[in-house]
Amino acid sequence: MAFAFRAIDHVQLAAPKGSEDAARKFFRDLLGFKEAEKPETLKKRGGVWFSFGNCRVHIGIEEPFSPAKKAHPAFEVENLEELKRRLTENGVHVIEDDKLPGAKRFYADDPFGNRLEFLEWVRE
Repeated sequence: MAFAFRAIDHVQLAAPKGSEDAARKFFRDLLGFKEAEKPETLKKRGGVWFSFGNCRVHIGIEEPFSPAKKAHPAFEVENLEELKRRLTENGVHVIEDDKLPGAKRFYADDPFGNRLEFLEWVRE
């Protein structure tokens, strides 16, 4: 082929209108992502962008809004147990899942009901 995929540039999650502050509280303040500046031409659409390492998560406004219950991004985490503790201490419900061989993982919803997966590969 004359083309090649290099990486996923970003993951976009939908959120209801006016939810930017809730997104900041969850993704920036709770998860520790950094807020990324949106281009001026896209700011009028609403939403907010975040990054960590080379990964980017865009929260886009969708009306009418319906959360993703099955489709989800999966975030690889170092020290998964600490993240789980932080989330539960802040009132976020986590769902344990031991069905992926070689990984510890759990699911949680963002403030808008979108499913998120967090996992840590077990290195032996």
